[in-house]
Amino acid sequence: MATASRFLRKLPRSLTLSPTHLRSNGARVLSCLSQKNTVPLDSFWRIGGSRIRHVSDTTRSFSSQGPASVDYSSVLQEDEFHRLANFTINDLLEKIEDYGDNVQIDGFDIDYGNEVLTLKLGSLGTYVINKQTPNRQIWMSSPVSGPSRFDWDREANAWIYRRTKAKLYKLLEEELEKLCGESIQLS
Repeated sequence: MATASRFLRKLPRSLTLSPTHLRSNGARVLSCLSQKNTVPLDSFWRIGGSRIRHVSDTTRSFSSQGPASVDYSSVLQEDEFHRLANFTINDLLEKIEDYGDNVQIDGFDIDYGNEVLTLKLGSLGTYVINKQTPNRQIWMSSPVSGPSRFDWDREANAWIYRRTKAKLYKLLEEELEKLCGESIQLS
């Protein structure tokens, strides 16, 4: 609280605040309630050095490479997401268990619990595949390619990592064949 008080005292006198800028509710709060002190929603205050200045939307510059927009028409409903994700993870579990019978890798172990599929390949590394319900994604951590987040693509009828356009099944097939020396058919 002392820091907030010092900050308020150091504000330039040219900055006009309404008389209600300090409240007595135990915390001091900056409040510009009077009409003449309101600031448009498309602006903000920039603090630099000992100066505070108002910067409007027209003086800001943004990078043209922001996050990609989300097509909300393609976002799955929660029940459809669970159906697809559960099918995918259970399908992977069965196929990888069968694959484990064909490869001779020390430490090969597959486990599914708490909606997390864990594939241990001994000294070759560990895969973790799980559902991320809030994002409607399947996340995979790979010892080869690192972390990936797969979204359901209705057109491709597959889980696809948007950054690389890789399909979950195809990526796993390639990586497991490379690591284990034995081909696997997941799709």
